[in-house]
Amino acid sequence: MTTLTPILSRDWDHPTSWTLKTYREGGGYRALDKALGMEAADILTMVKDSSLRGRGGAGFPTGMKWSFMAPPDGGPRYLVVNADESEPGTCKDIPLMMANPHVLVEGVAISSYAIGCEHAFIYLRGEVVHVYRRLMRAVEEAYAAGLLGKDINGTGINVDITVHAGAGAYICGEETALLDSLEGRRGQPRSKPPFPGAAGLYARPTSVNNVESIASVPGIILEGVDWFTGMGTEKSTGFGIFSLSGHVKNPGQFEAPLGITMRELIDMAGGMRDPDKALKFWTPGGSSTPLFTDEHLDVPLDFESVAQAGSMLGTRALQVFDETVCVVRAVDRWTDFYRHESCGKCTPCREGTWWLKQILGRLEHGQGSEEDLDKLLDICDNILGRSFCALGDGATSPITSSIQYFRDEYVAHLTHGGCPFDRSAATVWAKDGGAKETVSA
Repeated sequence: MTTLTPILSRDWDHPTSWTLKTYREGGGYRALDKALGMEAADILTMVKDSSLRGRGGAGFPTGMKWSFMAPPDGGPRYLVVNADESEPGTCKDIPLMMANPHVLVEGVAISSYAIGCEHAFIYLRGEVVHVYRRLMRAVEEAYAAGLLGKDINGTGINVDITVHAGAGAYICGEETALLDSLEGRRGQPRSKPPFPGAAGLYARPTSVNNVESIASVPGIILEGVDWFTGMGTEKSTGFGIFSLSGHVKNPGQFEAPLGITMRELIDMAGGMRDPDKALKFWTPGGSSTPLFTDEHLDVPLDFESVAQAGSMLGTRALQVFDETVCVVRAVDRWTDFYRHESCGKCTPCREGTWWLKQILGRLEHGQGSEEDLDKLLDICDNILGRSFCALGDGATSPITSSIQYFRDEYVAHLTHGGCPFDRSAATVWAKDGGAKETVSA
């Protein structure tokens, strides 16, 4: 059985885990000291050799993203950390910044030096004020200790960090919308090319990376490439934080090597919340990834295996739903979220998510016809790959996958004239079409 690898989460249970004192007692900032004695190109090479893949969803190799930046021309270059964690079910970056903000600060300092950046930004989801304050305090401590600012440790290297709180728009999790918001404009995706590596923040070369990606850099520098590649799989190296929520006894964050299975994680979480209720469906990477069922419990949770099975690893937001949950109702609520959070810039997403919500709402209440299912799939097909950013694509994933695995349940809503899982009804519908459980009317 795969074991947990508490690295970023190692000191989360320490009474003062967020302080500079505690972080340094555990070896914090030793990686920065080592990095400042290296050539920037050597740091970039180490990150590339580690095969660290972006932990924000897409899984693009971090070192390769850095190397794609336009060559230095004497002007400013920027590192932007995407901490706008808003994906339904995702809860890894926020507890990381809350419990161990200095590992991110150290990662930002090292990464900035590696790409020639002297001013980095951390774009934080604005609603999490408590995390904003803690992150600000960590940056203040680092400045006071001479770990940030001008001429760090007499090396001539300058790194400044600005922590910026967004206004709470899900669309700002898309890197170019985030950059527009950071510049003071309305957060909407940009047309690409040019890509941020060529013209990003303030039209300068910019690398936008996830919190966990940057927080993983100090470990790679301090422990070495072989240490990092010794975990995970051949193509999905290292470890990651898996956020397990829903119908399990002990939901929470589990830091483990990539390639662990959902069955193992559920066992680590103490099993299903109600042992008498079987697992029905789950998300491998948040609500914007295609659903999995109990037949996928042994799929290794790495980028390649999950993609081969028909979904995406995404942000490793593992939401677990047992057999008492109506899949139509769950998908309807997720679609309502995407409709609300669409920025409205492009027609496929703006109009498509609205129509998806209208049809799903009717089906959830037993209205419409079976032809509406084909209409849903047709609308999804017209959104997929045609919107400015991945929000439109993500909105289609739970719909198409739920119809693939639970089409009979959609039809049952029409047959029963409403949701068969409604507790005011006489019976709860089973997947085989029979009465699963009698309840009080």
